Amino acid sequence: MDRRNEIGDFLTSRRAKITPGQAGLPQYGTGHRRVPGLRREEVALLAGMSVDYYTRLERGNAGGVSDGVLEALARALQLDEAEREHLFDLIRAVNAGTATRARRRPAKQQVRPGVQRILDAMITAPAYVRNGHLDILAANHLGRAVFSPLFAHPGRTPNIARFIFLDPAAPDFYLDWEQLTADTVALLRGEAGRDPYDRALTDLIGELSTRSDRFRTSWAAHNVRLHRTGVKRLHHPEVGDLTLTYESMELTADAGLRLNAYTAEPGTPSLEALNLLASWTTPNPVERVEK
Repeated sequence: MDRRNEIGDFLTSRRAKITPGQAGLPQYGTGHRRVPGLRREEVALLAGMSVDYYTRLERGNAGGVSDGVLEALARALQLDEAEREHLFDLIRAVNAGTATRARRRPAKQQVRPGVQRILDAMITAPAYVRNGHLDILAANHLGRAVFSPLFAHPGRTPNIARFIFLDPAAPDFYLDWEQLTADTVALLRGEAGRDPYDRALTDLIGELSTRSDRFRTSWAAHNVRLHRTGVKRLHHPEVGDLTLTYESMELTADAGLRLNAYTAEPGTPSLEALNLLASWTTPNPVERVEK
C-alpha cells in the first residue's frame, strides 16, 4: 500500500461524507456540485488553512505537518475518535519513512502463562486473546466452545477475518454477519494505519482482497473503528442463539494484544445456554452463576 495514496484516499472519503449543511456552510448552487460532500476549498476554510496547503495534504505531502493542523483538520471533517487516530497514524507513518520500515515485531506473538491462567480462571465467561491481525492466540475452554466453528481446523491458528470472509459457515454462525464484515474491515484498516510495514498484515489483506469481493469493496471505503465493547449475536451449532455482550481490553504489557471477554444478561436464555456449554467444557465443574 502506498502511504501517500492512503492519506489522500482517506481524506477524500471523509470529506465526501459531509454536506455543506452538516458543516454549517451556506448551500449555494447545490444542484451544480460535482462532489457529493465538501469541496477542498470548503475543508480548507473550515480547518483554517490555505487551499494549496490542504491540497498538498490530500496528495500525501505531509512533511512537517503539526499536530495542531491535524487537530483542526479532524474537527473540520468531523472525525470520530477512530478516524482521528487513523489520520494521525497515516501521517506518522509517512513522516517516519525508513525508520518505520526498520521496525519489526517479534516473528511470533505469544500469550504469557499469566495471561493464560487468567483466561482459564474465567470459567463462566468465554474469552480469548487476539492480535491486530485478528488471530486468536489463546482462549479458555468456554471460549473454544462458544466459538467452536472458528476452531474447526486443529493445528491452524484461528483468524477471525479469514473465518468471516472465507468460511461458508460464517453467515450462519454470526447472525449480524453483514454488519460484522464491515466492522472487521474497519478494524484491519485501522491496524494497517498503525503498523503499515507489517508484512503478515499486508499478506492477510492481500489474500482477503483477492478471495472476497465483499472484503475488497469494504476496504475501498476507508472506514475505521475502535473495538472496545458491544453485542455479538451468534447461532451456536449446539445450544442455539446467543446474545452476548463483549468487552475488549488492551493487554498493556503485551503490545498489540487484546483480551476479549463475553457475558450474557442474567435471567436470559443466552445465560442458560452459556451455562450449559460451561457445564460441558469446564474441567472441574463448579456451581454456575444465578440465572
